[in-house]
Amino acid sequence: MDPVHSAVLHVHLAAVAASGGLFFLRGLGLLLLRQRWPMAASVRYLSYTVDSILLAAAITLTVIIQQYPFANAWLTAKVLLVVVYIVLGSIALKRGKTQTHRLIAFGAALAVFVFIASIAHAKSPFGFFAPLLAG
Repeated sequence: MDPVHSAVLHVHLAAVAASGGLFFLRGLGLLLLRQRWPMAASVRYLSYTVDSILLAAAITLTVIIQQYPFANAWLTAKVLLVVVYIVLGSIALKRGKTQTHRLIAFGAALAVFVFIASIAHAKSPFGFFAPLLAG
């Protein structure tokens, strides 16, 4: 792996961890602890900044590895599930009509996040289910 690829991959992985961790903390603070800080402008802007870095690194990686969504099944699955994750996250943090809806969306968003990570690790659209389907 060349140094540029390695550097961009490390930025991407750090941004994934930061994005997921921040979402988890915001959801925990807002939904379970009933705090206001998760919706403060500074926290929201931090989230937008981390997610922008994550997106930039992801796009850069697709160019470096020359694998693209809608041409490679695992990247297509990741992109489509990122959209699902964003929608569920939005429902969890602000658009859910009830606390129950928000909690369900939060749990579902976290599950989708983990599955997206498993897809990336396995380089398979089936993620951690890939070994079960291979045999």
